[in-house]
This record gives sequence, structure tokens and C-alpha cells, in this order.
Amino acid sequence: MQKSIFVFCLVIMAGNALAQATNASTNEDYYHWLDRYEVKSGRVLTELFTSVKPYKRNTIVAYVDSLEAIDHVFTSQADKFNYEYFRNDSWEWSRPTTNDSRKPIWNTFYKKKSDFYNVDVPDFDLHVSPVLYAGVGYDMERGGTIDDNRKTFINTRGVELRSMIDKKIGVYAYFTDNQAVLPGYVDRTMSQNPVVPHEGFWKPFKTNGVDYFQARGYIDVNISKHVYAQLGHDRMFIGNGIRSLIWSDYAPPQLYLRANVKVWKINYMFQLNRMTADALGTSKGLMNGKYPEKYVAFHHASINIGKKFNLGLFESVVFSPYDSVNGKKVSFEASYINPVIFYRAIEQQFGSNDNAIIGGDFKWNAFKGVSFYGQFVLDEFLLAHIKAHDGWWANKFALQGGVKYIDAFGVSNLDLQVEANIVRPYTYSHGTLYSNYTNYRQAIAHPVGANFKEVIGVVKYQPLPRLNLTGKLILVNGGSDLGTNLNYGGDPLKSNNTRVQELGNKIGQGTPYTRMLASLTASYMVKHNIFVDLQLVKRTENFTYNPVVVPANVILPVSTTSSIASLAVRWNIAPRNYDF
Repeated sequence: MQKSIFVFCLVIMAGNALAQATNASTNEDYYHWLDRYEVKSGRVLTELFTSVKPYKRNTIVAYVDSLEAIDHVFTSQADKFNYEYFRNDSWEWSRPTTNDSRKPIWNTFYKKKSDFYNVDVPDFDLHVSPVLYAGVGYDMERGGTIDDNRKTFINTRGVELRSMIDKKIGVYAYFTDNQAVLPGYVDRTMSQNPVVPHEGFWKPFKTNGVDYFQARGYIDVNISKHVYAQLGHDRMFIGNGIRSLIWSDYAPPQLYLRANVKVWKINYMFQLNRMTADALGTSKGLMNGKYPEKYVAFHHASINIGKKFNLGLFESVVFSPYDSVNGKKVSFEASYINPVIFYRAIEQQFGSNDNAIIGGDFKWNAFKGVSFYGQFVLDEFLLAHIKAHDGWWANKFALQGGVKYIDAFGVSNLDLQVEANIVRPYTYSHGTLYSNYTNYRQAIAHPVGANFKEVIGVVKYQPLPRLNLTGKLILVNGGSDLGTNLNYGGDPLKSNNTRVQELGNKIGQGTPYTRMLASLTASYMVKHNIFVDLQLVKRTENFTYNPVVVPANVILPVSTTSSIASLAVRWNIAPRNYDF
């Protein structure tokens, strides 16, 4: 793989590269503000295919300028503020006069409102900004023998930079050092699975805290007017919803090689990722050493049909150069590097046991201000068993449906969103850690894993240009393995060879649970990309047991209620949410 990447990079860099741009990092609030204006216009746009995130900065500028020129969607004072914010945030492509500082510090720093330091000369462009996240909170958790009052905090310091060289090569780098005391329910997930959600390697910090480092970065080159390639270590998100059942930004960043083609009404992306198959450690931290690896090859094609509808199709395959059955290394399957091959055909041709997944997504901007969207994922299935309704374990699939209502009921900048997700038992799991749909023991798709139904409601309101209010309600009904020591299909990390039964599988099997998470967040932008966040969270989790099936000497999970309040200052970083 390393040789293939090296040769590929030499080829693309030797080509006739054009003006280049970096990405705007994935951020739920940032991308909601962007996507709402396409929905408000009532049509799908060729400037931006919203189901593939992150977006490139030059594309963002072209997108908002097109919307302003044709659809005139930036109408309220908050909308006009957002329009200027996007142009200022990527000023190297928009060149707005509104981003010039009146009084730069020592005539060197903050010449532009959005950058601590910048260089802007014909052959070189550089943007450097500090990254800071300082937050404190209080978590009261009750349930069974749990009576926990803890002070939570987050302390993040780092730097972000992006650059263009000769207007041909884009470079991005992000580094942070982090210490945190997380809410109690997050700690409990770490006692069952010793990883920090969203993050990679970590170690203990004081009594009940965590310490971790995050690094993201990539090199970006345009091969032609319609084709670009990236080699880096970062995240992506596929879909138009709150969750993604195809590929989310929940798991830690990973090494990737990406090629993207956008031409006419079509966007096509190929990506090859190196993932971490397992993270060795305990709830006291991870161990140093070489972790086992696996790879994911991914295709996604998206086409605009008419003026209002977008359809996407994807396929992915998880594979490894390690034969877990015979306990030895095998050759790297180079056929998966082919950006236009059908993975299932390759898998069958070579008689492999790799994990191929297919599916699709859609978006229908039905009316101005109203959009419907959804996803479907087919992991494995047999039509005969589906017709028989017999609950065969390998009928593994996931479904999503949602609707967005922009400027709801005629109120400017009041946006509503409702989404439902259904994931069958054993979906995303496979025979070993080398072939399941996870990275660093964390889900590549939905953070809950499988064997659940979920409904999410979100209200976003921007009453003032700098003030954003968000209310979120998440309801989950599912089945857990807790208290059983068996595999009922909710945990993709478990081998599906250890399944409980062949037939009769249904969502909620195992130990049934219900989960509710409600949050209210007020976020105020003091200066460009400097936010003050106030958040209140209420979370309940309740389990139902059948004493007949509970094995002896098994510790049962405890139903809990958590009440969390927090205050944070963010600077050039997305909010930290643990919405599961």
C-alpha cells in the first residue's frame, strides 16, 4: 500500500495542477449553517454535493456566492451575518474587505479578523490560528448504587494552519494536546470499551481524567479542473442527516488516500483508508506498541436528477493483510485499489472473507425550505429469508429517514429537523476485528452500533446574528449484551460467529434498554470563531431484565439519570458532544 500511495502521489503531483484549496473541517453547527441555504433555495446545486463532507473552501465560497446571486436566500440580519462569516472564513477565495482588521496587533498579527497570522503573496498562502477549548461543568448521576457528583472539564491547546504553494498544492495541519474529565456515562462506556470517544491513543490524567493528543493533516492536489486528490489523516462524513449509517466522523481520524471527480451533475469519490483493528489496553489507559491494522476501500457516487433530487450509491470493503483464520500474514489485496471496480465481485473472485457493504442515500428538496433525506445500508441479506420474515441473523441492514424544515412557520432562522434510524442486530459486525466496520474500537457509522431504533429531533434558532440556540432530543430503544455475557448483535466489535441464534432475531433482543438524551445549548460568537457555550444535558438510561436468562455471577447494568451543566470557551474548534 505504501508503494502504491507513493507512486500515485508522484503521478498526480507531476500533472497539470490547478489552483488548490483545503477543507473546512467537519463541524455540526458550521455545516448546518451551510446546508440550510440550499434547502431554503428549494433546489439541489451542482456547486456542492452536500452528502459528501467535508467541503473544500473554494467550493464553499462559490456556493454561497451562487445562492446570493440567484436565489437571494440571505435575507435576515442573521443570514447576512452568516454570508459574511463564510466569506471571511475562507477569505483567500472571496477577498472580502470586511475581513480586514482596523487595528492589527503590532501591525503583524490579526491583519485579517479570521487569522492570527497570515502570509498572502503570489506563490505562497499561509493561515495560522490558535486552537483553544476551555470548559468546566458539573455532572450529577444517580442510579442503583451510583451516587456520583463530579466536576467535569476540558482543556485543549493547539494550532491550526492551512497553506497553498504555487496555487497548486494545498496543505493542512492541526495539532492539539488535551486533558479532560468526562461525564460519568462516558466513563462507563470506557469501562466496557477502553477508548475515548472520537479519539485515539490516550492515557490517564490524575484521578478520573484522560489525556490525549490529536493530529490531523493532509496534502491536497488538483489533478485537473474536475479531479482532485488528497493524502492525509482526517475524518469525513457521508449523508445529510444528524447521524450517518454509511460513514460518520465519530471514530478517530485515520490515514486515507482520496480521489474525487466532480463533473456535470455527478460527484464520484474513491477513498482507501488504513484503520486500527484493535486498541490494546484497559480502562486505565492504552498500552504502547504496534496496533494491528486493517483497510477500508470506499466508493461513493452521487448524481443530481432534475432540479430537486440527489441520489447516491456507495460500496465499501473492509479487509486486512492478516489471515485471522490461519494466523498469518497474506498479500495486500491490490485489486481493491481500483477506483471503479465492484468490490463484491473481487471478494468472490478471490474467495476472500472480507466484509463488503453496499447501500445508498438520497436528498429531495421538495419545496423551498423543506428537504427529505435518507440512507440505506445492506451488510448481508438473502431475499428468501426476508420474504420468510424468519429473523435470520445475516439479514443485516440499516435505514434512515429524515426531514428538514428551514425558517419554520415563517420564522427567520428557526430550523427544525426530525430523523429516524433503524439498525438490525449484527449489522456492521463480521468474523473478526480485522473485518468489522470499526476503527480504533469505535464505530465507523452510527455511534450506538447496531440492534436499535432511534428518533432524533433538533431545533436550531438564530435570534441574533451572533447567538445560536440548539435544542436536541434523542430517543433510543435497543438491545444490549450487558448482564448476559452473550452476543445479541448490538456490538460490532464482537464476532458474529458468537451469535446467540440463527433465526428469530429482532431489534431489541438481549437486555432491552431505553435511552433519552435532551440538551439545550446557547452559543455566542464573541469574535470570529471565538464562541462561548452554555449547555444543559439530561440523560436517562433504563434496562429491563428477564431473571430467567441472566447468568449467575453476572453484574447487571444499572439504570441511571444524569444531569450535566457546562460552560466553555472555544476558539477555532468544533464543540465536543457525546450524543449517545
